[in-house]
Amino acid sequence: MKRYLALAPIIALAACSWENYPEAGRDVDRNGHFGYATANNAGIQTGEKSYTLDLAHRFADEVNTTVNFAFNSAQLDGEARAILRQQADWIRQFPEVRFRVYGHTDAVGSENFNYALGKRRARAIVAYLSSLGIGRDRLEALVSRGETQPLIVTEGRERRNRRTVTEVSGFVKRHPTVLDGKYAEIVYRDYVASGQAATVLTGIAVDGED
Repeated sequence: MKRYLALAPIIALAACSWENYPEAGRDVDRNGHFGYATANNAGIQTGEKSYTLDLAHRFADEVNTTVNFAFNSAQLDGEARAILRQQADWIRQFPEVRFRVYGHTDAVGSENFNYALGKRRARAIVAYLSSLGIGRDRLEALVSRGETQPLIVTEGRERRNRRTVTEVSGFVKRHPTVLDGKYAEIVYRDYVASGQAATVLTGIAVDGED
C-alpha cells in the first residue's frame, strides 16, 4: 500500500508534464495523437500528403487572413496593418512557402471598375508585406475577384465584401531547403520547434552568465 501511495505523486507529475509539454510534432499533424507526427513526416516524403495543403489549413487557422477596406478605397487602416504584421510574422517561419493575395469588392460600381479596385487592394497588401521584409518573389500573381465572390449577397455597400484574402499557394522553386520535391527538412524543423516549451523559471543564472 505504501508503494502505491509513493507512486501516486509520480503518476500525477507525469500526467501534468504530458499535458503541459506534449510530444514534439503534435501540432504538425493537426490531430494531436501520439505517433501521428512521424506518420505525417513519412507521408510527406512519399508524396502521400500535401504539405502545401496542410500549411494552408494552418495559416487559415492561426492567422487572420482577411483585410477589409473602406468604400472605394485601397488604403490600409490601423486594423489592416495589424493583421498584416501578424501575417508577416507567420510567413517568416516558412521561407520556402509562397502566398497569393486575392482582392474583392462589394457590388457598388461597374464590373470593370471593381475588378481594377480589387487589383489595387491586392497590390496594397503585397506592398505592405514587402515593407515588412517578405520577398516579392514569395507573393504570387495578384488575383482580383472584383464583386464576383461576395461574403454577403447585397447590391449595396458592404464592408465585409470589401476585402483581400491571403492564401498559401505553394513552394518557392529552387529554394535550397526544398530537396527534390521532398519536404522532410521543412517538416523536421517544425517538428522540433513544436516541442520546445518556453521556460517559466526566473532569476536563475546559467553557467557562464551573470
